[in-house]
Amino acid sequence: MEVGAQFLENARFEKRRLKELAEKAVAQVEDDSLLHHALDPESNSIAVLMQHLGGNLLSRWTAFLETDGEKPDRHRDREFESSPARTRGELLEIWERGWSRCFETLDSLTPGDLGKTVRIRGEEHRVPEAIQRQIVHTAYHVGQIVLLAKHLASARWTTLSIPRGGSQTAPGGYKKN
Repeated sequence: MEVGAQFLENARFEKRRLKELAEKAVAQVEDDSLLHHALDPESNSIAVLMQHLGGNLLSRWTAFLETDGEKPDRHRDREFESSPARTRGELLEIWERGWSRCFETLDSLTPGDLGKTVRIRGEEHRVPEAIQRQIVHTAYHVGQIVLLAKHLASARWTTLSIPRGGSQTAPGGYKKN
C-alpha cells in the first residue's frame, strides 16, 4: 500500500478509536446530571467537552478542502458554556453530527488530496498537517473526557485499556521469560 493511502487509513483508524474510547467512557457515567459536573469553575464538564468536540469537528471537516476550517456560523465560545438542561440525547446528537461529518470527509479523501493546502483560522496547512492537528486536538479532549468519566464513575469504573497488573498477560504486552 502506498504511503498516502496508509496515512489516510491510519488517520481514519485513530479517529474512530478516539470516538469509541470517549463513548465507552461517557457510557460509564450513569447519571446524566453528572455529565454537567465540572471539577472546579475553570474546568470543563464532559457535556462541555462533547459540545466543543462536536462543534469543532463539524466546523473543521465541513467543506474541508474548499473553505476555512473555522466556519463563520460556528460559535466556539458557546461550546464552552454549560447548559445543564441539555440531555444526554441532545449532547450525543451534537457529538454525532460532528463525528459523522469528520468520517464522511476523511473517508472521501484520497492520497492525491494530501498535497493540497487547507486553511484553519486563516492559517495555511498541508492536508496531512491539518489531519494531524485534528487527531491531536481530539485526543487531548478525549483524554479529558476519560479522566472525568473515571472520576465520576469511581468504583463502578471498568477500565478501557489494560487493567492494572495486566501488562504481562495482555496481547502485545511484556511477557516474563
